[in-house]
Amino acid sequence: MIVLGVRVSAIAQPELIDCAITQAQQPHGRCTVMYANIHTLNTAYADPDLRCIMNAADIVYCDGAGVVLGARLLGHRLPGRMTGADWIYPLCARCALEGLSLYLLGGRPGVAEKAAQRLTALYPGLFIAGTHHGYFHDTPGATEATIAAVNAARPDILLVGMGTPLQEKWIAAHRNALDVPVVWAVGALFDFVVGVQPRAPRWMLDHGLEWLYRLLSDPRRLWRRYLIGNPLFILRVLKQKRYSRG
Repeated sequence: MIVLGVRVSAIAQPELIDCAITQAQQPHGRCTVMYANIHTLNTAYADPDLRCIMNAADIVYCDGAGVVLGARLLGHRLPGRMTGADWIYPLCARCALEGLSLYLLGGRPGVAEKAAQRLTALYPGLFIAGTHHGYFHDTPGATEATIAAVNAARPDILLVGMGTPLQEKWIAAHRNALDVPVVWAVGALFDFVVGVQPRAPRWMLDHGLEWLYRLLSDPRRLWRRYLIGNPLFILRVLKQKRYSRG
């Protein structure tokens, strides 16, 4: 289905993980995974380059309750939202079982390393081939060195957490140079794993209110994304619905 010009896959979490594992096991697998939430779709709406990048990905899955609502307004049905903080644990369990490795790229210095330590403690059979922070873009030669380090580690799945639109554009610019079967944009996932960004209470998660919890936790940084972005998204979806009816 198309939501604000972006193709969103109606895929459930078990299927998403199965697809990633299957592609990672292929000798010449080459799969790019991205996510759609209100922030990424609003950003892509105003940024044609990002929109093209997301539409070129192999999978764009639903990462927010707002996208579920938007799809419903357009007459479609999504299985539900699945954030990285939810799927990372079953993914790690499957990787440990299947003997597949991860590489964590992104976050502030030290965060990816701490996330790797936590995940390997939770899943003793899990192999994390390497970690690297996401603050290297302004250093000459650092991008090439980072890509070389990733390729030397030979991970099966590369998780890239740099935030939208930086992570998507970085993946698109360097996908051909990354010798990794699966490259997956993950946003602030590593912050959630180590507890830098706490999860909302279960009742808020179950009722699609994680955005409100995040807003209340960091209003100075997130007020524009949610208080302006959420209503704007709904207005844009309704506009799409009106035009689709001709």
